[in-house]
Amino acid sequence: MGEAILLVLAGLVVLFVVITLMRSVRVVPQQRMDVVERLGKYHRTLQPGLNLLVPFVDAVRTKVDMREQVVSFPPQPVITSDNLVVSIDTVLYFKVVDPVRATYEIANFLQAIEQLTVTTLRNVIGSVDLEKALTSRDEINRHLSGVLDETTGRWGIKVTRVELKAIEPPPSIRDSMEKQMRAERDRRAVILQAEGHKQAQILTAEGEKQAAVLRAEGDRVSRILTAEGQAKAIQTVFDAIHTADPNPQVLAYQYMQTLPQIAAGQASKVWIVPAELTKALEGIGGALGGLSGMGVAPGVERPEVHAAVGRDMAKAAEEAAEEARAAASSAADAAREASISVGGPGDVGTVTPAGSSVEETQQIAAAPSTPASSLLDDETRPIQRG
Repeated sequence: MGEAILLVLAGLVVLFVVITLMRSVRVVPQQRMDVVERLGKYHRTLQPGLNLLVPFVDAVRTKVDMREQVVSFPPQPVITSDNLVVSIDTVLYFKVVDPVRATYEIANFLQAIEQLTVTTLRNVIGSVDLEKALTSRDEINRHLSGVLDETTGRWGIKVTRVELKAIEPPPSIRDSMEKQMRAERDRRAVILQAEGHKQAQILTAEGEKQAAVLRAEGDRVSRILTAEGQAKAIQTVFDAIHTADPNPQVLAYQYMQTLPQIAAGQASKVWIVPAELTKALEGIGGALGGLSGMGVAPGVERPEVHAAVGRDMAKAAEEAAEEARAAASSAADAAREASISVGGPGDVGTVTPAGSSVEETQQIAAAPSTPASSLLDDETRPIQRG
């Protein structure tokens, strides 16, 4: 019985010794400090590592985390200067720099920081309107950080950063802001579309201008080349005519051949009746006489040659005379019709040269023609007698 009591007492002593050793040895991890009190009074601060305490005399009051901490406060309703209630979420970054003051200067520094943040935020937001509050977050953050750091400095706490996580205006204000933003985007889209249309029109106008300039340049060069070609052609014809030196009889003959072509137009409403038509007819005889004289050299008698040339010339003269009479008759008819229908819509009228009237034209068309054979007989008779 006595031995059992001794064993129990020995066990209790061993347990007491173990508990005493455990209470006298304290291991503090990195970035943490323990505040130690001796008999209820602050004694010292335990540094990270192994520390020895006096059992039953020294006691650890608080364990302070020295790392930077992040606290997110719930949304707080704040009234702006334009009487709008907005909900603001705040995020606070702080760290304890003095564990003793953080333990003995304030009872609950987290709650104190939260309330200080709310009151400071209301003061700052209450002095600005909603638009500035939405666009001036950096300025509000700096102001909050300065006020909180100044106040919490005596508590041994350093506020490193304050962030406004969200600013939520009322639903009606959000709808108005969305409509305003939509209208602004529509305005920008219309402006950009107008600018694009303007640039497109400018580029189109520039292209049309360059195309018109190039077309005008090409037309100018083409006309210059055409004019140069016509000038060279006229110069060539002029040189050929002067080189050939034609007599008046040949020109009269060519003039008579051109008259049917003038009268052949179906849409012609202006008729040119030459005043010297009779002179042209009279010049045929002289032309035929000159051409017949070219058939035989002077002093050489060629009767068969004269007869063949005379027949050809007579045939050509008769055809020219018939065409001239037909042209004169057509001109007279057109003049008569024009004199009847003068004043009608779309009529130009009849044009007669000075010195030649419609009656004279009719007389020329009705005049009896002189046979070309008689002209040839008159012209070739002296040659045959020779």
